[in-house]
Amino acid sequence: MNPENAEDIDVKKRSKTEVTILFLAVGIALFHIWMNTLGTLPTLFQNGFHFAGFALLCGLVTSVSSKPWARRPLIRALDIGFGILVALAALYIVNAESAIYDRGVRLSSLDWVMGSICIIGAIEFTRRTTGMIIPVLIVTALAYISWFGAYVPGVFRFSGLQPETLMFRSMYGDDALFGNIAGISSTFVFMFILFGAFLLKSGAGNFIVNISRTVAGKLVGGPGLVAVIASGLTGTISGSAVANTASTGVITIPLMKKAGFKPQFAGGVEAAASTGGQLMPPIMGAGAFVMASITQIPYTTIVVVSILPAILYFLTVAFFVRIEARKVNAVLPPDGNSPTVWQVFKEGGPPFIIPVALLIAMLVIGYTPTYAAGYAILICIAASWLTPNRMGLKQIIAALELGSRNMIMTAVLLCSVGLIVNVIATTGLGNTFSLMITSWAGGSLAIAIILVALASLVLGMGLPVTAAYIVLGTLSAPALNQLILQDQLIDQLVSGTLPDTAKAIFMLTAPEAIAALAGPMPFDQAHTLIKGMPFESLSLLYDTAFTAPVLATALLSAHMIVFWLSQDSNVTPPVCLASFTAAAIAKSPPMLTGFYSWKIAKGLYFVPFLIAFTPLMSGNWGEMLEVFGFAVFGFWALCAALEGHWENRMNLLERAVIGAVGFALMWPAHLYVNIAALTVFAVVFYLNKRKPWPHANATVGASGT
Repeated sequence: MNPENAEDIDVKKRSKTEVTILFLAVGIALFHIWMNTLGTLPTLFQNGFHFAGFALLCGLVTSVSSKPWARRPLIRALDIGFGILVALAALYIVNAESAIYDRGVRLSSLDWVMGSICIIGAIEFTRRTTGMIIPVLIVTALAYISWFGAYVPGVFRFSGLQPETLMFRSMYGDDALFGNIAGISSTFVFMFILFGAFLLKSGAGNFIVNISRTVAGKLVGGPGLVAVIASGLTGTISGSAVANTASTGVITIPLMKKAGFKPQFAGGVEAAASTGGQLMPPIMGAGAFVMASITQIPYTTIVVVSILPAILYFLTVAFFVRIEARKVNAVLPPDGNSPTVWQVFKEGGPPFIIPVALLIAMLVIGYTPTYAAGYAILICIAASWLTPNRMGLKQIIAALELGSRNMIMTAVLLCSVGLIVNVIATTGLGNTFSLMITSWAGGSLAIAIILVALASLVLGMGLPVTAAYIVLGTLSAPALNQLILQDQLIDQLVSGTLPDTAKAIFMLTAPEAIAALAGPMPFDQAHTLIKGMPFESLSLLYDTAFTAPVLATALLSAHMIVFWLSQDSNVTPPVCLASFTAAAIAKSPPMLTGFYSWKIAKGLYFVPFLIAFTPLMSGNWGEMLEVFGFAVFGFWALCAALEGHWENRMNLLERAVIGAVGFALMWPAHLYVNIAALTVFAVVFYLNKRKPWPHANATVGASGT
């Protein structure tokens, strides 16, 4: 039995409050496991109980302030009392729905009081766990829909809802406090976070770092590559960039510094690699589950098409590591005590590999994610008995508590964000904002992506990644979806492959273009024709010109672009939590570390353009692998051009040539053009590698690679 895990639940060493937290956290976890596997609770009740449980837990764990006065017994008693009050109010609200309908959808005085407590509780607990931005957005959204929207000029004017209607919709609407997003939190997200907690307590976290060190530790830049591999694998456990940075960074950052990497670079690598953990299937943080709910595209489909983009991202980070290692000759000194791959696998492999493999297999077969996660938890416990770190009752209880504790912020956040999404859906702000993006972009998908990236950066300064994706996805994904379909429609006009059913639409909206539709149309004419059509006609054209799978793929691509861009707040100054976490471990300047992480995480910007303009996510496997294969070398070339260094230093001409080659390899050009670019890539690489290396007399690992 692992003493560290056993100590986690030693009741004798805990205060009464901590003991209460332990029992409550374990009870919440067990209740959610029952709800998601064997139980049949109505959705509203499940979401209400979910919010109530985590509101109470949040009241116990957090305080109204971080100041010393907030630790006084009276203040702590008020904190706990407030948590209890909010939990009771949530339970009342989910049980009051039938009575409200019986009264003709009229709220009683008690309904008003309890509903107000729920909203105030959601705002306050979100403030405690995520800061002020989300609470300000919630208050602003509610004020807009009920009051000042009537005074806003132009397209954003909204006459307002009656207070009773607003309260009812805020509680019982599809996109509300206990609505769809809360449902994602109470099912998929919690079960996978709980699964991650069991993986950690079974020893899988140590296995990931150890196997990464064993595999990559002896290569040039090995410690940096360890961070890339470990953070990618850890992403299958937590899906949180900050958690990944804190857990793997305490090992990988000192290793990188010991090998010769600058502290700020070591921190930047860890932050950038940990950010990729939220892009790595099968968990992908909470984003994949939210995306599945919004788009109604199966979770398994989202996971499968995310594999190649995620690998591209981690390869990009690895390329920066390799280049920097060649600059500074970063090599970890030989360690005669390093375990073999077999030893590492024997001590920690089964609790990680077997449950994750089972989880993926069950998802592919067709089991629901929650059901698959429940089985994977049981298999994780069983698999641990194949190793010295066997999970007994104490470790199981510790994992249940850890899962609930790790879920507090996410649960409160996802429920509370429903209040904002409810306002967006009710007022039509999403459609208005999407039309504005389309107008500002001038019909250009590339410009629209840049606009969304800028909006994401601004939102990400104050919002957690999941919240940023939800808000930005609701507002801007429809615009990207329209522009993706618009480009495909123009391609059909240019190639003369527009279906006859779609041509019939032009008879009503643009009869003067009927003659030109008989064959291929010049690009400029096609672009002008489509750009001049009304929005309603375009929507009708999309439905007739494209099959359902094509429409679904375009929608998924739009949301995936937003999802990728929403990650940049982790690594982009001035607010980059993963970078700041890494800087604290590396003892480097936070802003400088943030700059390095932003540079290293360039894949966050490269990949969305590939998603938009290539079949990386929309083609068959042959097309996707072709784009992926050329993009690997394209990303490597762009990294070298940005750094001015490859295997050796590069002059301006080399940087210009290899930068052009990188863009050519990323662009969906003719196969022969890509092959020609790849040939130039190989020639420039060979010539650069033949240059004398300034550190040629140094020892480069055991393998010298």
